[in-house]
Amino acid sequence: MFKKVLISMLLLFIITIFVVLYIFNIIPHKKYYNKDFDIITYQSSIDKDNDGIDDQTDILENAKKYISTKPKYKSKYYASGYSNDEYGVCTDVVAVYLKNAVYDLMTLVSDDINNNKEQYNIEKPDINIDFRRVQNLKVYFKRNAIKLTTDIHKIEEWQGGDIVIFNKHIGIVSDSRNKKGITFIIHHANRYQVNYEEDILEYYGTVIGHYRIS
Repeated sequence: MFKKVLISMLLLFIITIFVVLYIFNIIPHKKYYNKDFDIITYQSSIDKDNDGIDDQTDILENAKKYISTKPKYKSKYYASGYSNDEYGVCTDVVAVYLKNAVYDLMTLVSDDINNNKEQYNIEKPDINIDFRRVQNLKVYFKRNAIKLTTDIHKIEEWQGGDIVIFNKHIGIVSDSRNKKGITFIIHHANRYQVNYEEDILEYYGTVIGHYRIS
């Protein structure tokens, strides 16, 4: 009898550990794609850097390249503005992938702040850090990007390369989806993160912004 109870407790423990690891994306989730849901993949009509790749695709691929370096999570100030070492935070995923697609977010945000100071509520603008703050990017993208649905269940309206903003976090929409069609998110959330492309859109928190570069 004791042996059966012990085995049952052990199985329950193993199942619990598995569930926890799955929920926190330590165990990778199965990926699906647009074709699995008959969703047409969006392509931008713009190729700003003239590399033969449309901006939407370019943005997505550059985000993947950035996270492939597995940056370590650490908030630092850079005199050059952009992170230039192995460290970074959530906003760097956005800033770096846009820069590689020839969208200089540092300059774009700085110009928008200087021209619309009442919108940002910043006492002393600092070009080197302002574009790396989520609260500023909330304002910038709301003013300067295409506003899209925040309903994650309208799956056809979510496309790889879009920008998603939570209350205190920001990331890039992946072209991977879960079995319900809800997109994975490419992001950098904390120093303990194992995978940077995760099935977290349903669980991370309230989505307050979903945008596409125009």
